[in-house]
Amino acid sequence: MTPEFDVAILGGAFSGAATALLIKRRRPEARILIIEKATVFDRKVGESTTEVSSCFLTRILGLTSYLGHEQLLKQGLRLWFANRPDQPFDDCVEIGARYQARLPTFQVDRSKLDAHLLELAAKAGCEVWKPAKVTRCDLGGAGGQSLGVLLHGEEREVRCRWVVDATGRASFLARKLGHFRQNTEHPINAVWARFDGVKDWDSYDWREKFPGYAAAARTGRSWATNHLMGQGWWCWIIPLKGGDYSAGLVYDSRIFQLAEGANLGERLHQHILAHPVGREIFRDAKVVEHDTRAYSALPYYAAQVCGEGWAIAGDAASFIDPLYSPGLDLCAYTTSVVSDLVARSLGGEETSKRRDYYNQQFLIAYRDWFETLYKDKYFYMGEADLMSAALLLDVGTYFIGLVRPIYANPERSFLQLPFEGMPGRIFAGMMKFYNRRLSALGRNRIAHGACGARNCGWRELYDGFVPDIRLHKLIRKGLLRWWKAELLNLRFLFARRKAPVPVVATQTAALEA
Repeated sequence: MTPEFDVAILGGAFSGAATALLIKRRRPEARILIIEKATVFDRKVGESTTEVSSCFLTRILGLTSYLGHEQLLKQGLRLWFANRPDQPFDDCVEIGARYQARLPTFQVDRSKLDAHLLELAAKAGCEVWKPAKVTRCDLGGAGGQSLGVLLHGEEREVRCRWVVDATGRASFLARKLGHFRQNTEHPINAVWARFDGVKDWDSYDWREKFPGYAAAARTGRSWATNHLMGQGWWCWIIPLKGGDYSAGLVYDSRIFQLAEGANLGERLHQHILAHPVGREIFRDAKVVEHDTRAYSALPYYAAQVCGEGWAIAGDAASFIDPLYSPGLDLCAYTTSVVSDLVARSLGGEETSKRRDYYNQQFLIAYRDWFETLYKDKYFYMGEADLMSAALLLDVGTYFIGLVRPIYANPERSFLQLPFEGMPGRIFAGMMKFYNRRLSALGRNRIAHGACGARNCGWRELYDGFVPDIRLHKLIRKGLLRWWKAELLNLRFLFARRKAPVPVVATQTAALEA
């Protein structure tokens, strides 16, 4: 017999399970099959949530109690800068929050979170096949879709009205249909591992060794997402429940290359130890065996994300950069839009306009998200004054443009992709401009051998970001710091260049409509 389903979801991790739950909420009678290839989920990049993805987890998916009991509360993000390997720890620049986070965010073990969501989907009435592998996919539009699935060594045929691709970086449908695109303008690579024995950022001995550091912050630095910053690269340090840490390096291959070494985990560890802050924290740390990963050519996108009877959600649709932890934000938006689209279709509505909206606005959102926050940012990644200006402006506009409307009306706001309409274009234009200027300032410092001059002797701790009028103070501080850097840049006007600057990739052809 051929099973009949309304929806077949490829991938049972965060995006697949969340999509299933949201469809079930709207259409309890919907017959949903989730096809997951893994027996057990592994950990992955994406352990940190933002204010937007946390709102989705708590207010849309209803996971507040679970997150409070099973994951860690996150205490903002912190940036650490140095200008030489032997720099004293308390001379390094620290940028971050002084007090507890104002809105809930979390440090999550993705393997646990994915498994929990899939379990909730099964309890909601979804059928789960795992480990299972899709061997054939025939898309028939309004006539229905057909899949071949290998389950327990037996080939099964599945017929369904909708196929949703939530396969993550595998991007099953985008690759099959020829819509997969690599973002060659952003040539970043990532290496990450889990570590035991990482020093507690808030332990009692800090008060004797570095009293100024210990007294400056009223929040726990250990539960923040700590970032070590360098020229063309950055490292994340994220605590996980149970005591181990996730640590990873992301770098732009035009500017930086990871040093050679015996194995990937040790190469990463040695790189962290070369930073004064990393050396203090990771001096006695050990790499967890068989828990090291690497990705090259990290960013990509799908040129088309839905059609009649099929749609793509989560990381299967795109990935840009892990800085600022935007991955689950994108998953929240795309799973909301896809689940709404499918639920409407199952209810008999005409959905061609919603499909057109998703295809068109997704590409706009991806392009603007990339150009406003990440394009050529690695040219000033290691400059404390430039990155602190970017942090204030980036996070300030994020709170105004996304966080504030999300918390005002999450059910409605998650159905509208970022940078929508005239307000979105205005915000994008402003953000692209200051990011281009900061990148130009960073490249000019590289060319004149003046990198890291502002990377010592100061600390800046903020009261915290909140989605109200108090944002203006932080945004104003960011603008003033940017303009000061512009004035300092005038000293290079007639100076001779000392070093070549890596070639900046030109913009590729416009994304497909």
